[in-house]
Parts: sequence; C-alpha cells; structure tokens
Amino acid sequence: MSQRVQRWTRMSSLFTAGTGALAIALAFVPLVFESDVVQKLTNLLILVLLATMWNALAGYGGLLSIGQQAFIGIGAYATVFFAGLGVTPYVAMVVATLVAGAVSVPISLFALRLRAAQFAIGMWVIAEVFSIVVRFDKDLGAGTGISLIQMNQFEPNFRQAYTFWLALAFTVIFLGALFYLLRSPLGASLQAIRDDEDAARSLGVHVAARKRLLFVLAGLGCGAAGVLIVANTLFIEPGSVFSVQWSAYMIFMVLVGGLGTFEGPILGAILLFAIQTTFTQGGPWYLVGLGATAALFALLLPRGLWGTIEERLGLRLLPVGYQVVEVGAVKQKA
Repeated sequence: MSQRVQRWTRMSSLFTAGTGALAIALAFVPLVFESDVVQKLTNLLILVLLATMWNALAGYGGLLSIGQQAFIGIGAYATVFFAGLGVTPYVAMVVATLVAGAVSVPISLFALRLRAAQFAIGMWVIAEVFSIVVRFDKDLGAGTGISLIQMNQFEPNFRQAYTFWLALAFTVIFLGALFYLLRSPLGASLQAIRDDEDAARSLGVHVAARKRLLFVLAGLGCGAAGVLIVANTLFIEPGSVFSVQWSAYMIFMVLVGGLGTFEGPILGAILLFAIQTTFTQGGPWYLVGLGATAALFALLLPRGLWGTIEERLGLRLLPVGYQVVEVGAVKQKA
C-alpha cells in the first residue's frame, strides 16, 4: 500500500480559515458589546498571548522559564516611561514592546548558558533584579506603583476599544509568527533541540542561535502582554507586574492545555479565563488550587487536554507538523 506525506487536511484547512474569520469578527467586538465585556475579552487575549509564548519556549525549545514576568514588567514600565516623555500612549506601547524584545537579547547571552533547573531559577532571579531596580526609581513610582495617567486623554469607551484592538493585533501577529516559524525548517530544528540538544548539534543545527531566536520572540510577546496589562488596568506596581504568579498562570495554561501543541495553550487560556471569571475572590487558595490542578494534569494527563485529544483522535486543527498517510487507510500521525 502506497504512502504519502501531508500537512493539511480538509478539517484543518476549514478550521484555519475559520480562525482567520474569527479574528476579523473579533475586531467588531468593541462596536457591539459594552466596555465591561471588551475589557474581559482583552484579558482573555492577554492570557492567550502569555500561554502561547511560554509554550514556544518550553514546548518547542525545551526552555522551562519561571521568570517571563521580567518581560511583562519591562513592557509595562517602559510604556509608562515613554508616555511620561510625551510619546502618545499607544505609540509608547509599541515602542515598549520593541524595548522588551531588545532587552531580551543581552539577557539571552547569560540565560541560555544555563541548563534545565538552572535556567528556570536564573530567569526568576533576573525578574527579581528588574523588580528591585524599579523599586529604587522614584520616577516610576518606586515600590508604591504608578498610573498611566496619559490614558485619561481618551474617553473610557474609546480607550477600552483601542486597547482591545491592540491586544487583538498583538495576538494575531505573535500567533501568526509562531505558526509560520514552526512550519518552517527552523521549527523542525527547534523541536530537535528540545528532544536532544547534543544530537541536534551533531547534525549541524546552530543550537545557540535557534534558542536565542525563540527566547527573543517570547520576550517580545511577554513584553506585549505587559503593555496590554498596563493599558487595561491603568496602574502597575512592581510587586504585581513582576510577580511569579504570572509564570504560575503560564505554566498552568500550558500544562492543562497541552505542552508542545499549538492549540493546547489557547485551550488552557480559555479554561483559566473561565476559572478567573467564576472565582474572582479566590485569594491564596485559588493559586493553590491552580497548582494542584496543574500537578494532577501532569500526572494523569501528561499531554494535557489537547495533547490527549490529538493523540487519541489524531485531530490537528492548526497543523505545524506532518502526517504519513497510507492511501486508502486510516491516517497515522508522524
């Protein structure tokens, strides 16, 4: 029986087209719904962006970080800084995102020398260093926090709409960039590095350069999330924006949704959003519950919700890999 290699199926083609249509439809949300709904959907887009970026690092690059909040804080505080210099707030947000990506380059020179747990702890230390630096800067509110008062020039409904559109644009751009990256030969080399770095290096893969590219992409994406957080809340302080809680959220979303899958983190973000919407006053026990749930999923469903669905049903809606198909037979995943 003959075999052939394919990437797209009828279902994945229809779903990808439907995803594009959904992104276009979401652009009309601020014109249809109240400001409260728009703000909640902005929060959802922020979670999707964070989950996807952490999954890019851990799921495709094997880089387990508990310090991505460093870039969230950099993006948020850089927005306040540039807006304070007189830059239009939404222009300042774009510039701040680029600054977060630029800062990730020198950080990568140190962080990527670390392995496994050392990398995870090293990133957390880096985030704490940035938090301490901000606490000593009175122009950025020191430890008491600071408001993005320049946003008051916009009428509240317009401000919320502009923030939502920026969140939607960032989400589409970064998910699209990651999708393109993973479908390229570069994506295959990243997964080879994740599975066995020494073996990948022996085959001629430029390990350091590939990891740095992924690290900078995640830095940009988390910086964009930080920009959106300050635009959505209008107030930040170092204890919250540099909190390891953000990494806890990212780990939860990715582990529950499916580490190393493209669709899984999006599903995990929707699940966390539903939990946050339902249990808004959970306190510390809320975080304990998230941690326990993530641990249970790691033990009982190590591939997460979407990873399990993909494994058992062979269902892939946004394909970044290939399938070996026996003509006339059931499709087998590569």
